[in-house]
Amino acid sequence: MSHHIVKADNLYYTYPDGTMGVNGISFTITHGESVALVGANGAGKSTLLLHLNGCLVSAKGEIRIGDYQLTPKTMKAARRSVGMVFQDPDDQLFMPTVFDDVAFGPMNLGLPEQEVKDRVILALETVGAAHLKNRPPYKLSGGEKRAVAIATILAASPDILVMDEPTSNLDPLSRKRLISLLQTFEHTKIIATHDLDMALDVCERTIVLHKGEITADGPTLDIFNNEDLLLKSGLEKPLRMQEYKPILANLKKKTHHHDHDHNHHHHH
Repeated sequence: MSHHIVKADNLYYTYPDGTMGVNGISFTITHGESVALVGANGAGKSTLLLHLNGCLVSAKGEIRIGDYQLTPKTMKAARRSVGMVFQDPDDQLFMPTVFDDVAFGPMNLGLPEQEVKDRVILALETVGAAHLKNRPPYKLSGGEKRAVAIATILAASPDILVMDEPTSNLDPLSRKRLISLLQTFEHTKIIATHDLDMALDVCERTIVLHKGEITADGPTLDIFNNEDLLLKSGLEKPLRMQEYKPILANLKKKTHHHDHDHNHHHHH
């Protein structure tokens, strides 16, 4: 099924103020792949994502989403297969209730009312937010908003899920839930993130962007093991791959010493 493929071919984009956004980027992402897009601030991650749903249009090069080359004519069809979860959930939530927000996509697809309802409930259950359906979005916590924003995209059942920093501002529990959720999705996923530990959990492939160019594209583990590459791209290894032994060794010495004293006093 070619309609899940995302292909960028020699993309260039410069912002109106002259800032380089992306500088000759090419990649192909095939059906069901989960790809992390990592890079320092200003590396071009958001710029690239905004091309995938047609919010930005490249000066040169082309994007194919499934069977379509992305052009003004095919935009609507392409956007239907790409679900974009923005970095700030407030950009996504604008209706009086959570239910209305999540129903917006399926209603736009012209689905019958009952199917819209079913999809809304299913999407909210998937993200653990069914209990919020009658609440106004602006009264939700950050984690709840994030969950609802993802539900608004799921309800329109896109083939390709594009997310910009989905774990930012999430408390540890919400983050854990989001990771488990992402692991269950069969969708093609493209996730721009600073959270390399999350990338390690969710994405088998990683593309590294640096100053608008791809500096690496390969298996996530290989890339995160390559310290030179990470350093050059302004990144650090995921926390759980970092070396902690010296600190722990020192702590052990101290506590051990302390225990010894304690026993010593105890005997007297």
